[in-house]
Amino acid sequence: MSEAASASPLASSPASPLSSALTAPPAPQAASALLTSLAPLLHEWLPRQRWFAGKGRPITGFSLVSATELLPPAGSPGLLHLLVRTQQPPLPGPSSPHADPAPPPADCYQLLVGTRRSLPPALASSRMGRVTDGPLAGHTVYEGLADPRLAGLLLERLRVPGPLGPLRFDKAPEASLPAGLTPRPLGAEQSNSSLVYGDSYILKVFRRLHPGANPDLELPLALAREGCARVPAPVAWFRGANPDDPFEPFTLGLLQPFLNDADDGWRLALGALATGRDFTVEAYALGRATADVHTALAAALPTLTLGRPQAGLLADLMTERLAAAVQAVPTLRPYAGGLREAFDALRELGARGPIVTAQRVHGDLHLGQTLRGPDGEWSVIDFEGEPSKPLTERRRPQPVVRDVAGMLRSFDYAARHHRPWQPDWAEDCRGAYCDGYAAAAGTDPREMPVLLRAYETDKAVYEVLYEARHRPDWLTVPMAAVRRLAASPAP
Repeated sequence: MSEAASASPLASSPASPLSSALTAPPAPQAASALLTSLAPLLHEWLPRQRWFAGKGRPITGFSLVSATELLPPAGSPGLLHLLVRTQQPPLPGPSSPHADPAPPPADCYQLLVGTRRSLPPALASSRMGRVTDGPLAGHTVYEGLADPRLAGLLLERLRVPGPLGPLRFDKAPEASLPAGLTPRPLGAEQSNSSLVYGDSYILKVFRRLHPGANPDLELPLALAREGCARVPAPVAWFRGANPDDPFEPFTLGLLQPFLNDADDGWRLALGALATGRDFTVEAYALGRATADVHTALAAALPTLTLGRPQAGLLADLMTERLAAAVQAVPTLRPYAGGLREAFDALRELGARGPIVTAQRVHGDLHLGQTLRGPDGEWSVIDFEGEPSKPLTERRRPQPVVRDVAGMLRSFDYAARHHRPWQPDWAEDCRGAYCDGYAAAAGTDPREMPVLLRAYETDKAVYEVLYEARHRPDWLTVPMAAVRRLAASPAP
C-alpha cells in the first residue's frame, strides 16, 4: 500500500475480527464462510435490483471474486466491498455461427455492503437482511451506497489514491477534490448506481462488471487528452483486480464533474413537444456536438477501414439479431423480409470494396445521454455503450452512423411519446441534426444511406425486443419504425 493510502483513516484495520476473512483473494475457508452466510440474503435481494441483468432466471449459486474491508464492521457501521459472481442458466436462443461455443461466463457484480448492529429507520428501505452465522453473525447488512456516511468513504478513498487490497484508487494528476462533500443517490440510473457529491461531482458505480477497460472511463480519458470539452473529463476512478487475468482489471467506478445547471436532452425534447415549440435549433447544435466528439475520438484512438470481411460480418450479426428478435416477438414476423433487405444491402455494398472508416463511437447515443448547458452548448455523457452487449463488442470500432442512427431513433421516440404523434416534428429534428453534423464534420451521414438504413433498422429491432420484454405499452413506438423501414425502397 502506498504511503498516502496507508495514512488514510479509512485503511483496513489489522485488528478487525474480519481481517482474516477479507483478504484478496479470500482464503478458501474464510471466503466460504462469508459467502455462505450472505447467500440466502443475496438470493432474495439481488433479483430485486434494477441493475441485476439476470432477471427471470434462477440463481443457482455464488462465488466470491474478492472481498475488501473499507470500514471495519466492529465500528458499526462497517463497509465491505464485494465482487460476487452469480451462476444462472443461460438464456435460450437460436444458434449462431458467430456465437462463442463456450458457455457464457457467470455475471460478476460489484456490491457495497453496509453492516450495522441495528439499522436506523432512515435506511430501512436499503436492508438486505440480518446475518445469523459466519463472520458477520448478528449484523444487519444493507445497500451501503444508501448510507451517506458510507458513501462519503468512497469519495475519501478517491481523494487519497492508492491500492487497498485488490482495489486501486486513482485520480487525474491535476484534480483537487475537496473533503466533506455531502453525497446523495441519483435515482435515475438503471444499469448502474450514481452518487452526487455536493452538486459538484457525480460518481458512477458500475454494477455488472466485465474484465477490461470500460468505455465509460476509456473514452472520456482519451477525449480529455484531445482537449474535447464536449465530455466531462474524468476526475478520479477505481478498479478491481481480476484474478483470472491481471492485465484485464475490472473498472469499478468513475468520478466526473456534475453538470448541475445542465438540462437533459430527453426532457428538453419532451418539453418542446408539450408546448408546441420548434426544436430544430437544438437538434442542429446537437449534431455539431456529436461530430465534435467523433472527430476527437478519431484523432485519439486507432481507426480502420470497413471492407468486405467486416461489412459481411456486420450484416451477418444484424441478420442474426433480427432472427432472434422474430423468434421472441412474433409481431415482427410479417416485416422480417423487408428488414432483412437492409442488411443484405450492407453486405452487397461491402462486396464492392472498402466503404467507410470505422472508429470508436459512443455506442448507445440518444437524447437521454446528452446535456445542454445554460450557454446552449451540448455535452455527451455515458460512454458505456449498451450494457447487455459484451465488452469486446462495445469497444469495437464502428462507423459513426451507428451513433447518428441512435439519435435519429431517439427523435422518433420523443415525437411518439407525445400525444398526438408529431411526425413532422421528428422529421424536422432528424434533418436539422444531420445538417449540424455535416457542418461540423464535413461529411453528411445521409450520404451513407445503406449504412444508415442498416443501423437504424438494427436499432429498431433491438428496441422491439427491449420493449416487448420490459415495457410492452411502448411496443407501438419501435413497431411504427419497423413498418416504415421494412417498406423503404433500397437506397
